[in-house]
Amino acid sequence: MRDGIRKRQYVMTLHAEEEMADDGLTIFDVERAILTGTIVERQEDHHSGEWKYLIVGQSVNGQILTVVAMLSVTSKLVIITVYLGV
Repeated sequence: MRDGIRKRQYVMTLHAEEEMADDGLTIFDVERAILTGTIVERQEDHHSGEWKYLIVGQSVNGQILTVVAMLSVTSKLVIITVYLGV
């Protein structure tokens, strides 16, 4: 996942972009959280059977945030949502 961020091989869902804006976060906050954060949980999606990961990290200014992401069938990182806190 970190490699996907470093290589800019990721996409964000519209939901993730909306949640990011609602919380006053930028893409730099999301990237930093993934680059410096820790996977705290792995969940199986009930509809698709694919795995999604909850990553807890820090924003650029030190706020704790959670990023929910998954790897697509093409190995591209998909950022599903993001929110402040754990």
